[in-house]
Amino acid sequence: MTSLNIWFQGARPKTLGAAIAPVLVGSSIAYYEKSFDLTISLLALIVSISIQIAVNYANDYSDGIKGTDDQRVGPVRLVGQKLASPKSVKTAAIIFFSIAALAGLFITILSNQWWFLLLGLSAIVAAWTYTGGPKPYGYTGLGELFVFIYFGLVAVLGTTYAQTLYLKPYFSLYAVSIGLFASAILVANNLRDREKDKQNNKNTLAVKLGDQKTRNLYALFMILPFILLLSLFIYNRMNPGTRIGATIQIQLLALFLAWRSIKPVINKVMGKELIPVLVKTGQTELLWALLVSLALVLETN
Repeated sequence: MTSLNIWFQGARPKTLGAAIAPVLVGSSIAYYEKSFDLTISLLALIVSISIQIAVNYANDYSDGIKGTDDQRVGPVRLVGQKLASPKSVKTAAIIFFSIAALAGLFITILSNQWWFLLLGLSAIVAAWTYTGGPKPYGYTGLGELFVFIYFGLVAVLGTTYAQTLYLKPYFSLYAVSIGLFASAILVANNLRDREKDKQNNKNTLAVKLGDQKTRNLYALFMILPFILLLSLFIYNRMNPGTRIGATIQIQLLALFLAWRSIKPVINKVMGKELIPVLVKTGQTELLWALLVSLALVLETN
């Protein structure tokens, strides 16, 4: 494995769908609202992807120096597998956090919403303290909650608001749905690592809930987005002037991939056998985002 490939794998490229999906959906909502701004959308994508890569490196660094990655299955661990020095991995995280901050600054200037700076700072702090710092919240079972907030609500609604400068109730259905998918990725990850995390006193939500409840939670997170978006039909009936939800059935095409993710989880596969579940979960989120974005574009007058 070449040095460049090591760093590429360390960035965990298969997780990047979770960064692309919310920006895609948020920008499509803005397009539906006739407020689409290509520059802001691209900058939002840079912010989201950079933070995703930065948090992956930051987690690699923090878990690596704590020794919790020494016997972990799954993606490459740069520090835990001694493929790179802790200092260099930390530096890589800081570089990508800086890229995200710079792109976020441009969004702030273009939208003239200076409070975005505080939102961006909170996202960076949340990303770093997931496994870093003296009291990492990822070690206390709060990881899924913060992923839901920042890779769901903040990412979708922030992308949309930066372009529209307003929010509507139905926006939240998309944001919550993306947040559930993003949280499901972490649930699957922590289910895979539950026994090792328990041995290392890393009290993730999977450790706290136990095996069966974690599997049930994963299935719930994967199914709820499909149910939530169907409620747009109700919104459509209550707001006759809108056509939102008219073609939202197209999202159901992602159910086949969602089922391929859920089936091994409910069949109680463990360890390395859960790695494909992580990949399929990210693919489901991205496919779902593409389908609902297509529906929004088709419904645009």
